[in-house]
Amino acid sequence: MKSPAKYHPLDILLLIFYVFNLVVNVYMIDIEQIIITDPHHFTYPLWPPKFMVDLTHWYGYNFDPALIARPAWWRAAIWVDVLYFGPFYMVAIYAHIKRKNWIRIPTIMWACVLLTDMYFIIFEELKGVNATPEVGRMLLANASWIIFPILALIRMLPQPEPFPPLK
Repeated sequence: MKSPAKYHPLDILLLIFYVFNLVVNVYMIDIEQIIITDPHHFTYPLWPPKFMVDLTHWYGYNFDPALIARPAWWRAAIWVDVLYFGPFYMVAIYAHIKRKNWIRIPTIMWACVLLTDMYFIIFEELKGVNATPEVGRMLLANASWIIFPILALIRMLPQPEPFPPLK
């Protein structure tokens, strides 16, 4: 009998997603929205790098009015990213590399919370006070935060031990 592969194909995709989100999304783009409370009047902080602040503001001004408006619920969602998702990505990277089954429940929780966040964000972007004029671009830009939680659920829900012992 053939032993299971060390990494399931979805594990590789999830690892790439977790690393990108940890490094770029949470601790550069999201943290910018906490550090710079008013994108119209600010001094560049030490972190994130100036080019990321400029890129985030360019994207917001051109395609994502909610990112620039930063209503209270938006800032609350960003705090969830920084305080919960960032640490989750660190732990999930370790757990996937080391094949730790205990990551299953935290992954299911992360996926459900992220999908809930995305529901509110996309609803605002489509119909809210800060609706985007670029619906297609917004949907494309946010697609990974819908697709990857669904992929994580597909990977984690079917079996209680997503990482079977290697023979």
